Amino acid sequence: MFDLTKAIQQATQVVFLTGAGVSTLSGIPDYRSKDGLYANKIRPEYALSHDYLVEDHQGFHQWVLANMYHPEAKPNIVHEVMARISNHKGTIITQNVDGLDRQAGANNVLEFHGNLYRIYCQACHHQFDYAKYRQSDVHAEDGGILRPDIVLYGEQINPDTLNRSVAAVANADLIVVVGTSFQVYPFAGLIEYANPAATLVAVNREQIPLPPKAQLVLGEAGEIFTQLGEQL
Repeated sequence: MFDLTKAIQQATQVVFLTGAGVSTLSGIPDYRSKDGLYANKIRPEYALSHDYLVEDHQGFHQWVLANMYHPEAKPNIVHEVMARISNHKGTIITQNVDGLDRQAGANNVLEFHGNLYRIYCQACHHQFDYAKYRQSDVHAEDGGILRPDIVLYGEQINPDTLNRSVAAVANADLIVVVGTSFQVYPFAGLIEYANPAATLVAVNREQIPLPPKAQLVLGEAGEIFTQLGEQL
């Protein structure tokens, strides 16, 4: 059996690639569960699209507030252990937009798809907090539409975030995939930039497609990271 604790101890640069399965432990629904976003009547691919924001900013605002925000959620053991490891020797690259990695104290985080709690006016680019966004998606001073700083369908990944993510993966000697089925691109394509000598390991409760020579640690991420936290 692959020894993840030993691998982390021996690594010089660890990169965590994370997805919705990490945040579900904090009570945030994933996309495909029976209570997830795909269970809604409106297709998330449209509700979370640039087109919807442009065509019906009020509808977009209402849908995002009702389905995406979970301000009561708190970081869980996976966030906490990853933060401790990455602050010492590595980086977290996450698809999640909930900001929980930063709440857990992680300093080296690349939010690949952005952060729901960074909100700005599209007209003047002034930033606003979540409480203001809950009240209205219109900036009264200039009539600009407020939006969260997340990558919507039809938009490109921030080039700086993409470049920094590629560099982090290329420099890692251990890459740990947690809570993602690795089906969303370009995020899933990041492992193509890994050093051939690097160790790639996935933590997942079920089998997922992995490149040759990759390791799979089968089990619940919460239990595995609890053990890691005790051993490291």
